[in-house]
Amino acid sequence: MNIVLYEPEIPANTGNIGRTCVATGTRLHLIEPLGFLLTEKALRRAGMDYWPQLDVTRYVNYEEFLEKNPGARIYFASTKARNLYTEVRYEPDCYIMFGKESAGIPEEILRDHPDTAVRIPMIGETRSLNLGNSAAIVLYEALRQNGFAGMKTQGELTRYRWQE
Repeated sequence: MNIVLYEPEIPANTGNIGRTCVATGTRLHLIEPLGFLLTEKALRRAGMDYWPQLDVTRYVNYEEFLEKNPGARIYFASTKARNLYTEVRYEPDCYIMFGKESAGIPEEILRDHPDTAVRIPMIGETRSLNLGNSAAIVLYEALRQNGFAGMKTQGELTRYRWQE
């Protein structure tokens, strides 16, 4: 799986998403410009000590991302989309893109991809969810659809054993 952040602005969100990517074996793609430096304390704090384990690639712009990932199956997460995130079938090597916190994915990009633009349902006039939460929601649905391949799906107690 691949998470793509289009021009992310808040380092803590990117750090949290990076941590989620490490925990799930997901690659992170960052499309510049970034609203922060990758060396910022807030990014490191949110990503904890996982950041060095993260498979992350940076791109100068959206065009470079497309050029370096030809044929990528991309799902565009947006509050403007018509399809629910649960209504599509995610491939094991797909890309799930999220836009910057202040504006989302540009409409010029969304209008060209109506069938792969997805949204998370919300009540009333809520504008959006936190970027880290949104990425986790959609990513885990994609992972669930693919049987959580390669992931530990059962936990163990530390001091006790589960009763059979």
